[in-house]
Amino acid sequence: MSSIIISPSILSADFGHLAKDIEMINRSEAEWVHIDIMDGVFVPNISFGFPVLKYVAELTRKPLDVHLMIVNPEKFIPEVKALGAYIMNVHYEACPHLHRVVQQIKEAGMKPAVTINPATPVAMLQDIIQDVYMVLVMSVNPGFGGQKFIAHSVEKVRELRDLIENSGSRALIEVDGGVNLETGARLVEAGADALVAGNAVFGASDPEDMIKRLRML
Repeated sequence: MSSIIISPSILSADFGHLAKDIEMINRSEAEWVHIDIMDGVFVPNISFGFPVLKYVAELTRKPLDVHLMIVNPEKFIPEVKALGAYIMNVHYEACPHLHRVVQQIKEAGMKPAVTINPATPVAMLQDIIQDVYMVLVMSVNPGFGGQKFIAHSVEKVRELRDLIENSGSRALIEVDGGVNLETGARLVEAGADALVAGNAVFGASDPEDMIKRLRML
């Protein structure tokens, strides 16, 4: 059985000891580092800007999984590319011209990904599913860490798996929000390929071991 991709979210890291937490991720079996960029407009919170992210990018040895919870994300394609990001992830709800943005991300040399919020149906992705590297299903409402997992997300992952297989797409499915060993197991069973984990990792007594356990779900 192939292992699950784990992308620890540095939104849950200790910002007073960020270098130490990133070094832990470097040592761990995590494949990616998940970076949430929030603008206080699209979501009701503000996270980090590019000066902090440049520091993170210099410290990490893992591919950057950059998730833009912002309006007009296409404006920042050059900045995200300059970080050396592997994946640039934009919200379906923030992009009226989603196909164009996906093509621009590809042209910049990054893997394009699209996120859907809890209230956005999977069917809305039908016309873009063959153009994206990955779809991120939000299993909480975006904007804050540590929220309760929305149970319907499991069924949503199942629907998305069906859409991908029926369309001939090779898109990966990532899930973000309230992921732990229990919810993660349900998501993987439903068809998830990658899990974003914040509190489950950074709140664990042994974060490296937690990453390892999540990978083996």
